[in-house]
Order: sequence, then C-alpha cells, then structure tokens
Amino acid sequence: MGLDPLYRALLSSPKRVLTVSCPVRMDDGTIQVFTGYRVQHNNARGPFKGGLRFDPAVDRDEVMALAMLQTWKNALVDLPYGGAKGGVVCDIKTLSLGEKERLTRRYTAEVMPIIGPMDDIPAPDLGTDGQVMAWIMDTYSMMVGRQSLGVVTGKPVALGGSVGREEATGRGVMCVLKRFVETTQHGSLEGMKIAIQGFGQVGYHAARLLDELGAVIVGISDAFGGIYNEEGIDIEAAGLYYRERRQLTDFPGGDAITNEDLLTCECDVLIPAARENTLDANIAPHVQAKIVVEAANGPTTPEADEILRDLGITILPDILANAGGVTVSYFEWVQGLDNYFWDLTRVRGELQRVMDRAFDAVNAKADEADCDYRTAAYTIAIGRVVDAVRLKGLFP
Repeated sequence: MGLDPLYRALLSSPKRVLTVSCPVRMDDGTIQVFTGYRVQHNNARGPFKGGLRFDPAVDRDEVMALAMLQTWKNALVDLPYGGAKGGVVCDIKTLSLGEKERLTRRYTAEVMPIIGPMDDIPAPDLGTDGQVMAWIMDTYSMMVGRQSLGVVTGKPVALGGSVGREEATGRGVMCVLKRFVETTQHGSLEGMKIAIQGFGQVGYHAARLLDELGAVIVGISDAFGGIYNEEGIDIEAAGLYYRERRQLTDFPGGDAITNEDLLTCECDVLIPAARENTLDANIAPHVQAKIVVEAANGPTTPEADEILRDLGITILPDILANAGGVTVSYFEWVQGLDNYFWDLTRVRGELQRVMDRAFDAVNAKADEADCDYRTAAYTIAIGRVVDAVRLKGLFP
C-alpha cells in the first residue's frame, strides 16, 4: 500500500479503551463484580459501531482486536462508521434472566459517557441478543430523559428494530458466495456441497438460504459436535430440532461427527460460522473444500491462512463475508433516526446491493494487484480509513 508510517502508527492502536467494574446483586443476595470493556478503535469515517459480547473468554486484547476488525469491515462495505467492540467477562449460561438484566443495565450505566446514537452504537454479539439491546436502549433512554432508538441496533422489531436483521449475517454470507460463484466461475450454487461449522443465528440462516438456492448442505455442527450426510441434510428439520434442544446431538438426519471432522470433511465450500481461530495450522492441511467463506470473525489463524493459500483454496474473508449483519444494523440505525421503517423487500434488496458492490470492489482489486481476497479487502478498507484520517488532519 505504501502506507505512510504516521498512519500506520495511528491505526495500530485504538483511540480509547474503557475498562469498567460492574457490581451486580445476584438472586441469592450476594454481590458479584463483573469486568467489562468497550474499545473504540477509530471514528474517522463516522460514529463508532460494533458488537457487545457476554462470554467467559472475553479479555482486553480480544476486544481490541475485534474493534480493529470492525473498523475495516465497516469501511469495506462503505458504511459511515468507525469500529468498536465491547465485552463482559461472564458465563451467561449460569445467570438467571434477572441477573442478566441487572448486569446489562449496570454495564450500560458504566459505559454511558462514551456511547450514544452519534457517538458509539453497540449491537448483539456472542451471548447477547435483541433482549439485551432492549435493556441497553431503555437504560440509556431513562438516563438521558428521552427515547433513543438509535443508541443500539439489533433491537426487537417491536422496539424499533429492523425486519431482516436476524437473518442478515447469514444472508450476507449467501450473497457473497453467490456473487463469487457467478462472477469467477460463471456458475450457480445449485448442487454445491457445503459444510457449515456453527448452527446459531449465522450458521442456521446461511444454511437455510443456501439450501433454498439448491446447494446441498452436507455438514452442520454446534459446540457439542455435528452431523454429516453426503446426500444433504434437511435444514428445516435440523433448525427445529436445534431450537427445541439447543444442540444437534442425536439429530437423526446424518452420521455423528466432531467439529474437526466437519472442518476437514469432503465438500466444495466450508463455512466456519462459530468462534475465532477454529481453522488453525493443525486443521488447515486437511481441509478438502476449495472455497472457505468466513462467516465468523477471525476463524482462520495467520498460519492456517498461509497453508490454505498454498493449497489453492480460495478464502472469502470475514470482513467481507460476514458484513451483512452490520450493514442491516446501519439500515436499522437510519430507520430509527428517521422514525420511518422499511419493509422486508427493501431491506433485502439494499443488503444485496451493498454486498454485491463490496465483492465487486474486492474482486477487481484482487485482479489488479494479483493478490488474494483478504489482502485486497484489507487494502480497500485501510485505504478508505486512511483517506478519512488524512483529510481530517490532526487536532490541534
């Protein structure tokens, strides 16, 4: 890129890292103190924007890395946002609904000075959902003395959320893969064998939408393991089974496999849609897919990335492939600010347009620079942020 050392230094560190203590009264009357973070990486292109996760593995470095990734993702799909990320160290499965609400409201109160519709807009991530966003919005609104729909995205539709938000990340994955196949292979998804690691909101909707387009979903998995059926899995039945039991164990639609088996199974397309760093240097040499679509954030380690490239496997990177969620979050933010809400057809059409435009830009850059898609995507994203920083200049 020929990046000026000044901009390299400016973009290598976050603008702000806030660490907060969140004392919460538990159901048994005791007080437990949780640690929370909100990292704001860069806001040269607009307000900070990024998810909030409740997870035992949350730490400061992870949140800092994810905030930077969010900056590049927002820039790549050309949203008027900077990047941020938040997290609270907790095991959400051990908390009651009341404890979860009190933790959410306390965290909101602690980060209140740095969030807001024109400052920093959180969204759901691991361990959080529309209900958590509703509590954040209500807490913020009570403290500022007016209803503020734009302070978070990913809210329930009844509270100013956008239709189509739940499926948005999975739909974005489908859009990018479909565009790639049509553009570079002049084909379609019909008959392509696809394995998906992770069957939560992202993995399920990606599987459902790809299945509707004629792809054959041969493997799916969750944290406990998965199933494989070379003839194809009934995704509707698997989705119903998963929603009822919260795991795929003993689902009768295929043979039981481990998550490692799924990552290395025979398929045309592998979609890691679970956690970061699942595709590592031990797994990568055994991947049989010809295309990897990163539906999760950072699922491929740098070492594995190099191995996959050497094997001739095409990687559609996370900052492109999973940007559908933040794109529809942007639509929700705009709708909330205007108090004018779109129908599902418009949301899906606008998402398709944004994802197609982003892929086309990355594909053109990869051809022009003779590089892989990840390098092309980062080159475009970082370049856009640098342009904004350069035009604004330094204050004072």
